Amino acid sequence: MFTRTKVHSIAHQLKSCLCLAFSWCLQSELSVQFDDLFRKAWEEDVAEFEKDGHSTESDSVKSEAEANQGDVLNGPDTGSSALDEILSVEAERFDEKIYGGGQQQKEAWAVSGSSEEIVDKFHELVPDMAIEFPFQLDTFQKEAIYYLEKGESVFVAAHTSAGKTVVAEYAFALSSKHCTRAVYTAPIKTISNQKYRDFCGKFDVGLLTGDVSLRPEASCLIMTTEILRSMLYRGADIIRDIEWVIFDEVHYVNDVERGVVWEEVIIMLPRHINIILLSATVPNTKEFADWIGRTKQKEIHVTGTTKRPVPLEHCLFYSGELYKICESETFMSQGLKAAKDAYKKKNSNAVSGGTGSSSGFSAVQDGPRGQKREISNRGKQNKHSGPQNLGNYSGTGWGNQRTGGGQNSWGSRRSTWLLLIDKLSKKSLLPVVIFGFSKNQCDKSADSISGTDLTSSSEKSEIRVFCDKAFSRLKGSDRNLPQVVRVQSLLCRGIGIHHAGLLPIVKEVVEMLFCRGVIKVLFSTETFAMGVNAPARTVVFDTLRKFDGKEFRQVLPGEYTQMAGRAGRRGLDKIGTVIVMCRDEIPEERDLKHIITGTPTKLESQFRLTYIMILHLLRVEELKVEDMLKRSFAEFHAQKKLPEQQQLLMRKLAQPKKTIECIKGEPAIEEYYEMHAEAEEHDEQISKAVMQSPVVQQFLIHGRVVVVKSQSAQDHLLGVVVKSPSANNKQYIVLVLKPDEPSMTQTPSGSSNLQDKRSADFHQGYVLLPKSKRGLEEDYRVSAVPRKGSGIINITLPYQGAAAGVSFEVRETDNTEFLCICNRRIKVDQVGLLEYGSNAAFSNTVQQLLKLKSNGNKYPPALDPVKDLKLKDMDLVKTYYKWTHLLQKMSENKCHECIKLEEHIKLAREIKKHKEEVNALEFQLSNEALQQMPEFQGRIDVLKEIGCIDENLVVQLKGRVACEMNSGEELICTECLFENQLDDLEPEEAVALMSAFVFQQKNTSKPSLTSKLSQAKQRLYDTAIRLGKLQAEFKLQITPEEYVQENLKFGLVEVVYEWAKGTPFADICELTDVPEGLIVRTIVRLDETCREFKTAAAIMGNSSLYKKMESASNAIKRDIVFAASLYITGV
Repeated sequence: MFTRTKVHSIAHQLKSCLCLAFSWCLQSELSVQFDDLFRKAWEEDVAEFEKDGHSTESDSVKSEAEANQGDVLNGPDTGSSALDEILSVEAERFDEKIYGGGQQQKEAWAVSGSSEEIVDKFHELVPDMAIEFPFQLDTFQKEAIYYLEKGESVFVAAHTSAGKTVVAEYAFALSSKHCTRAVYTAPIKTISNQKYRDFCGKFDVGLLTGDVSLRPEASCLIMTTEILRSMLYRGADIIRDIEWVIFDEVHYVNDVERGVVWEEVIIMLPRHINIILLSATVPNTKEFADWIGRTKQKEIHVTGTTKRPVPLEHCLFYSGELYKICESETFMSQGLKAAKDAYKKKNSNAVSGGTGSSSGFSAVQDGPRGQKREISNRGKQNKHSGPQNLGNYSGTGWGNQRTGGGQNSWGSRRSTWLLLIDKLSKKSLLPVVIFGFSKNQCDKSADSISGTDLTSSSEKSEIRVFCDKAFSRLKGSDRNLPQVVRVQSLLCRGIGIHHAGLLPIVKEVVEMLFCRGVIKVLFSTETFAMGVNAPARTVVFDTLRKFDGKEFRQVLPGEYTQMAGRAGRRGLDKIGTVIVMCRDEIPEERDLKHIITGTPTKLESQFRLTYIMILHLLRVEELKVEDMLKRSFAEFHAQKKLPEQQQLLMRKLAQPKKTIECIKGEPAIEEYYEMHAEAEEHDEQISKAVMQSPVVQQFLIHGRVVVVKSQSAQDHLLGVVVKSPSANNKQYIVLVLKPDEPSMTQTPSGSSNLQDKRSADFHQGYVLLPKSKRGLEEDYRVSAVPRKGSGIINITLPYQGAAAGVSFEVRETDNTEFLCICNRRIKVDQVGLLEYGSNAAFSNTVQQLLKLKSNGNKYPPALDPVKDLKLKDMDLVKTYYKWTHLLQKMSENKCHECIKLEEHIKLAREIKKHKEEVNALEFQLSNEALQQMPEFQGRIDVLKEIGCIDENLVVQLKGRVACEMNSGEELICTECLFENQLDDLEPEEAVALMSAFVFQQKNTSKPSLTSKLSQAKQRLYDTAIRLGKLQAEFKLQITPEEYVQENLKFGLVEVVYEWAKGTPFADICELTDVPEGLIVRTIVRLDETCREFKTAAAIMGNSSLYKKMESASNAIKRDIVFAASLYITGV
């Protein structure tokens, strides 16, 4: 017999031996890039496990407590079973340590606490800083730097301009000091370019984006997140040297299209790399940090500040006046009231004021119907086809305006802008960024105030000189592009525009001049708030409604905070001003409160499976697709519960198995219990729908045989209705037979008791039906002739007695107490029973009831649901028949009359519950429980079908080619290549067709194509439709037509074709209504696609395609489209 001390000693020795064995095995293995993955992390984990040996004793105590608890549950057991349990607990813990990235028993990996000690002793804790800053560091900056010095990961959440970049700079300085490398990733190329310029003089910096590669050997690399993901999949050598990875704008993980990239990169980063996350304030920073810590098995220190470096005040602008509505995060209702009073006063004399509003906040109040109507109207009016549609657009998408009407004409809008700018100028609130949610809106607004001049002569000179230098790199015709000339004219007057439709070089000129302070009014879309670090004195919202690609909706609190955060220049302004434009109405207080002071959007997983992700992971043996799914943020909470679920499963499996010993041979209780449980499911529905229906009440007259619920958990009672409800008596009076006394026709007492309990298990319903199916056609008559009575009840209810050797009771009963209304009716002497209490009447009634129970029938058949009860609901009738059939089968089962039925039913219920709990836990612990597992199986089947992988999930040639397709939809691109669709096309035609993979705008003017290009387009379209149908066949949530529309957009085929042939940029712009900036962006991405196709051609061994892609790339890479960034080359 083992003592507990001995048992724990043996368990600990076994564990140590296992650890050493695993450690020895791993020392002989080569390290790989994914050293944070399951089996490749053993060596570090084992060392850490043994290092923490002081916790072994507490673990043993915990195991002993668990064993004791198991003893209580399972009763006395031998020492060997205790040993088994302890060893299995230890083995499970060790398995978790090795395999379970998300299964550690550590409560929380996100750490945040008091930073007072760090701040007070900062210079003692960090005596030799890697870089000195020329200003006093804030609390959160000191805290973050302290943890960086300790080599730990941090998550910094703070408002815009709070100084998060200081943490990134310090990481760069540390990597330089340690002779390692650091990577800074950003979601937008503009941010990457800006950071390159900012860090260039301070560190050894390189830049890697889709179209630029500068000094990739540098120790500090700035790149887009997609580039880093590609490096991780390829297993680039650079990964081994990286000490820090900085994720800027982490809240971009919420982006539906690209958010998955952040999750992929975080999951795949090796454990030796420390992570720095920089984010705007979000409500669930700890949750996100806990996920990262659990995934990487390292603590993440959460720090930051909710304090703005420059406090904000929020105002409404109406009719030339500003009304302050919020200051220091406190809403001021009096300011809103003053604005509403001004609105009422102005509109008091209007003929028809305040009606017809279809946008702004009124649409929110209108509810879903009004909103739906508004969206529908906008959908018809909002085709992006140039300025001619702008009037219609302004009436819907701008917010706070009526549709139509002279008040909202551009003349009126111009006067509103002039009033605002004049007001801001007088209050010294310039420069201002005016946010709108449409490129056309920005252009039109800027043009409407083109007569305004806000710059001095010296500023005009500075602007001209800067523009001349910036645009001097363009060739003559490009310098005279309409957009370049128009923007220069606006800039000279201190007015700027900024949106995705601008040429990249024009956008950069606007950004740089705004940072210099010479642009006083900037009309911009929201991308300016995300991609450019350029604060202003004031921010203005032209509307608080936007189109998000699917519908028009209110601006979210997080979006408002991001844009409003551009107000207030640190070191220059004591306060930043945020203004909401009001034209036709004043927003409601609840809406303003929600937007201005509401909780920002939580960080949520946008993880989704893609074919390219699956193919990459199938090529990397160290990380399975299932592991990627498990480690995603979407599965975080489920994976976090796994350790306790494993413990619970262990305990349930360790419990002794209960068995049922049948006294009638082979046990049939399981089958009986299944029928019992299924019948229970239907009881309540049938009881409610049938027993209490109006039709049933017609049958409940005196003489009707019924089955009444037992009040004492005994057998349900056969009875007869003696008297229906009347004015004096609201309840039914029934005579029921009581089974407490034996009779020659009753079943044996043991069977009766068991039958009673079984019946009691059916909560409400016809619990038992007769075993025999014989009909009872006889009419029951009494010998005594009924007497006419007075209706008075002389017996005291409940009245109990005995007749014919059977006990009976006369009682009052509500209709809800009836379990069954039988199809039999007997003659009853109502007067003799109730007025005279005649023994002969009681005896006669009891004998008639006993006859109904003869020949094995417990109760007579129930009324037919269709013929008798006239039920119309066929589903209910079907359920009724199914239920009665179940009860009939139960009565035929050999367990039905068993004296141990009650005990065995209870045991069967416990066994089934235990089995279900074990199955549920095993499912939760399996890969099948992963949310996206069904989609994964479907995508695997698609890849097998088209030949990217074989039956053993080995990636084939076609799959290797698909892995190279990052810029377009991988399946369509791959099929296009393997079907040789580009072979009969010239390089110019091929690259024009390929533009469909990367162009993103949905609504464009229809291109005019050559017959050859038209055929190629149709061929590609047919391929995409075929792939869409194939995916739909394998149960993926894909509609073929939508799949094609999402992944192939042919709007720029003609434009790219002409550009590749050498047509000047000014001329190709005339061929389409697509803005110049989007044309450039598409062609730049197209060059990346050409490189991918060139790599694919090399893999396929197709030399002609390789040369064709090389020629195509050279044909499009020229002039303004590929003008170098001003941030990189300088001005």
